[in-house]
Amino acid sequence: MKALLLRDLRLAVRAGGGFGLALAFFLIVTMLVPFAVGSDSQTLARIAPGTLWLGALLACLLSLERLFALDYEDGSLDILATAPIPLEGAVIAKAAAHWLTTGLPLTLAAPVLGVLLHLPGPGYGVLMLGLALGTPALSMIGAFGAALTVGLKRGGLLLSLIVLPLYVPTLIFGADAASRAAMGQGASTPLLLLGAVTLGCLALLPFAAAAALRVNLR
Repeated sequence: MKALLLRDLRLAVRAGGGFGLALAFFLIVTMLVPFAVGSDSQTLARIAPGTLWLGALLACLLSLERLFALDYEDGSLDILATAPIPLEGAVIAKAAAHWLTTGLPLTLAAPVLGVLLHLPGPGYGVLMLGLALGTPALSMIGAFGAALTVGLKRGGLLLSLIVLPLYVPTLIFGADAASRAAMGQGASTPLLLLGAVTLGCLALLPFAAAAALRVNLR
């Protein structure tokens, strides 16, 4: 699993579809919002948590289509399916590589972009904590969606249609936690729910994704 993780990290960096593309998209979304809603600082501060979470969520979608597609095209996925490690382990390794090249950089960049949206000071720590808790779920859900659509031509649109509804609980709890913190309220409840969603995804979806891969490889 470690070798597979390192391999996917190297491929993501070489292909240019990792953290650079996701961060650029995240930055563009954040910069466009003031043009759409105006430059009033109070308005931007009110919508900042939801905007940052939505930008991070959409940025995570960018590289999902290639999560298993390249391995499927060159036959590596067939080798992984018959390798000594369980296919569920391969799914976890690929989701972890996606998070390290996408979710983690977005988490670290969010406070910097929050300055552009006048995010209140108390919201920064909870925003980062929420993204750290929630982005692994986004990567794992994305891996499940990529496993369902692997081998399909132009499966990117179908992948988005499958994944986006599953992202809704993570988006709701993450944005709510940051919003509550920004207003000086307690954010422990949405953070606990966000962590529960992530743990549930990590516990169940590797098996679902592996089953989907086995069906698509038959």
